[in-house]
Amino acid sequence: MIRVGWILLALTMPLRADPWRLVWSDEFSRQGPPDSSKWSTEKGFLRNEEKQYYTGDRPENVRQADGLLILECRREEFVTPDQGTVGFTSGSITTWDKASWRYGRFEIRAKMPRGKGTWASLWLMGVADLQGKPWPTCGEIDIAEHVGKEPENIYGTVHFQKDGRHRFKAYQTDEAAPQEDFHLYTVEWGPKEISFLLDGEEYGSFRVSRADEGGWNPFQEPFYLIITLALGGTWGGEIEETALPQKLQVDFVRIYAREDGEEEGAAWNIESSRSR
Repeated sequence: MIRVGWILLALTMPLRADPWRLVWSDEFSRQGPPDSSKWSTEKGFLRNEEKQYYTGDRPENVRQADGLLILECRREEFVTPDQGTVGFTSGSITTWDKASWRYGRFEIRAKMPRGKGTWASLWLMGVADLQGKPWPTCGEIDIAEHVGKEPENIYGTVHFQKDGRHRFKAYQTDEAAPQEDFHLYTVEWGPKEISFLLDGEEYGSFRVSRADEGGWNPFQEPFYLIITLALGGTWGGEIEETALPQKLQVDFVRIYAREDGEEEGAAWNIESSRSR
C-alpha cells in the first residue's frame, strides 16, 4: 500500500538535475558522405594485420543514408592508388583532427554486422598517440567491439602500458543479439572509473588508477573517437566470404560532459573543433 505521507514527501523533495550536458553529437540525418566538419575518413591498410583496405570516402564503403551511418565491408577486386589490387574493402571514420574529449559519457546506438571475420569497433584512442606516446602508452578505450565468430558477445576494453608492457582489461556481455537489432553502447569515463554499459545496464568498471605508471596515466588525457568495420586480422580471424557484404549501422553518436561536481576534482571537459 502506498502511504499518502510518502507521496507528499516525494512532492516536496527537490528534483535532481540531470548531471549530463550534451556537448557533441551526430544524428547522421544527411544523405551522402559523413559530415566533414566532424569526421575524417581513413585510407589504407592500417592495423592488426587486417585484410580490408579502407577506401576513404568511397560511398560503397562509407555513407549516410536513411538516418544512419553505414560502414560496409565488401569482397571485391579494388584497384588502390598505393597498394595495387586488393580483395577486401571497408570503411573507417575518426575525429582525430576534429575533436577530442577528456572524460564524459559516450553513447553510440548501433547494429553490428554478421559473419565470421567481421570486426566492428566503436572506440577511443589517446591523443598522446599523436604526440610522441604511441600505443599502448597513449591508452585505448573500446566502447564496444564485436567479432562475427562470437555472434552473441560484446566486449568493452581498456588498453594501457604498465611496467613497460601492454596491459588490458576486457569486460564481456552476451545479453544482446547485436546482429539482430540496434543497441545502445555506452562508456562513462571519469577521473576515477571507466564504466561500460549495454542498453543502460553496466557490465564492467575499470579503476583508472590501475593505469598509473611513473606519473603518467593515459586515462587522464584527451581521447578521440574512431568507428571501424574491419575484416580478419589478429582477432577477426578467418573471413566467411560468402557472408559479404556486411554493414555496421550507426543511428547516432552523442557525447555528454558531466558538470555537477559529483566527481572529485570536477574535471569533466571537452576540446573540440581544434586543428593540429
